[in-house]
Formats: sequence, C-alpha cells, structure tokens
Amino acid sequence: MADDVRARLAALDFASVTPQEFASIVKGLTTRQISELAEGELRTRVLAEVFGRMSRQFRPEAAGTVAAVIRWHITGESEVVYETILADGECAVRKGRTETEPRLTLTMGDVEFLKLVSGNGNPMTMLLTRRLKLSGDLALAAALNRYFDIPKA
Repeated sequence: MADDVRARLAALDFASVTPQEFASIVKGLTTRQISELAEGELRTRVLAEVFGRMSRQFRPEAAGTVAAVIRWHITGESEVVYETILADGECAVRKGRTETEPRLTLTMGDVEFLKLVSGNGNPMTMLLTRRLKLSGDLALAAALNRYFDIPKA
C-alpha cells in the first residue's frame, strides 16, 4: 500500500467513521491494499472497531428469538477469534474463544472479513471459492445479513 494511504488510514479515528463511510473506504481499496491494511496495530484497531459496532448494527426485530453463539476466526498475520452472542433480542460480542459450543463458525482471511462486513463482498462467491468456510448451522449463516444492518458503499 502506498505509504500515504496507510498513513491516512492509520491516522483515522475509526470510532468517528460511519459504517457507510467505512464501506466506501473498503470499496476504494484494492485487495492488496486491504491485505496490507490488516497488519500490525492498524489491524487490531480495525477489527476491534468492527466487532465493537456489531451490537449497534444488530437488528433485534429481524432476529426475533434467535439464540446462538457465532464464532469468527479471522486468519491473517495471526488468528484472531471473536464470538457474537445472540440471545433475548440482544447481541453481545467478546474477543477470544470460549468453551461454549458455537452454533456457527465462520473462518476467513482479513480481506474477506472486511469485504463481508462492509457489504463489499458476496458471501456465496466467497464460499464457492473457499475464501469463506462455514461449519455448523448453515441456515443461520444465510440469515446473518438480515440480522445486522450491513452498510452499502
């Protein structure tokens, strides 16, 4: 990634960026640039912000009475695990793997994850090209886009 693009992104206060702005940023980057974005401290900040927003992006009216633990394995320079807990019309997120058996596990690289959560990636294409791996409740996986307000760039 050009040093100036990385420097601009590193200086960005992700907490002040709306989901739509984030989607536009991701859309404007090449796959290589996204991959380079997902390195070091910047990767940690981006992942923490994305997962930190999940509870705010959750649509309880769409999820209804769904109860599930969803485990996210994000691979890249190192594996990062987050869990999303849907229960009683609420969404909670925690970093790390617990002993709770997930109803659904999603495994993907940094690029695929950022494209997926920013509305810039097609989950079916990612599945077919093995860039996204699912295990567990596939019907739940198919419904995730209804349970969260995913931005469009």
